[in-house]
Amino acid sequence: MNIQFNVPFTWQEFGIAVGIIIIFLVFRKIFTTYLYKIILRFSKKAPTEIVTNILLAFEKPLRVFFVFVGFYVAFMYLPLAEVFNDPMEKLFRSFIIILIAWGLYNLSASTSTVFTKVGERLDIELDQILLPFVSKLIRFAIIAMAIAIIADVWEYNVSGFVAGLGLGGLAFALAAQDSISNFFGGVVIITEKPFTIGDWVSTPSVEGIVEDITFRSTKIRTFADTLVTVPNSTLANESIQNHSRMEKRQITFSLGVTYSTPREKVETCVRRIDEMLRNHDEVDQELIMVRFTEFNESSLDLFLYFFTKTTAWVKHLEVKEDINLKMMQILEEEGVSIAFPSRSIYMNSPKKGEA
Repeated sequence: MNIQFNVPFTWQEFGIAVGIIIIFLVFRKIFTTYLYKIILRFSKKAPTEIVTNILLAFEKPLRVFFVFVGFYVAFMYLPLAEVFNDPMEKLFRSFIIILIAWGLYNLSASTSTVFTKVGERLDIELDQILLPFVSKLIRFAIIAMAIAIIADVWEYNVSGFVAGLGLGGLAFALAAQDSISNFFGGVVIITEKPFTIGDWVSTPSVEGIVEDITFRSTKIRTFADTLVTVPNSTLANESIQNHSRMEKRQITFSLGVTYSTPREKVETCVRRIDEMLRNHDEVDQELIMVRFTEFNESSLDLFLYFFTKTTAWVKHLEVKEDINLKMMQILEEEGVSIAFPSRSIYMNSPKKGEA
């Protein structure tokens, strides 16, 4: 049984079309393997890195471009019906727009030096929070613009779509009220810069290290190694303590000694502890307070208030431990005991003749 296929072109024309595709694939291989690397090598010698960044961002789109152009030229070579010409032209233009948007999307990555160069020109400080935020905004705009242009290529009424968004804007705003408040909360965090990525912060709701900030929320890694996602609107309305910006770290507490301690011993302990702190290499000397302040229920309280030079938690604890041991040594040398919560009960013995 002979089966015949009715095709509008000969096998010779089909072979030529396949040959066109192969030629473009070979040229793509030559370009990306040799020519592109030579151009990239010369671009690295330029005084600015922007050209290199652009070439790297468009490397993959260029590779796909050669493949697509090969298929497009091969398809257009075949003697197909004219009805295919218009869709193929629109498809080609749409694909070119996608490739350009792809390259711009790669170029707008937060790791790109384009942002830092623009920031230097405009005298804008771009930190670790602002860079990812601006990058996401630009990437969103690139995708939206590409979709709008492609829709226009395929003769969709983009202006009517935008007008429809305007009519439904109020309903959308009411439905997305929380999302919008979170977005503007993120803008407040970025503009006021109460912290940056990597800072140790504490709020009434969470404490930990800032890992990321998005349009909706901020991610904080707690000291229990859990990741907490806090809505930006909540974070923007809370008091935020940035412990990473401490220049020195506070130590304050009360040291209680027993009521049986003589006045002279209390004075001596206060003086010796004060001298010890003022001679300690790791204690900040700007403000040191050691005072006998309280007659407490079961102790005479010595108030201590000072700062360590280090703000690192582990080092701070080492300094605090050393100071505590030195204070214990002073108290032992002076024969003074540390008080603990206690209650004394006095009972009167009955007098003679009383029942």
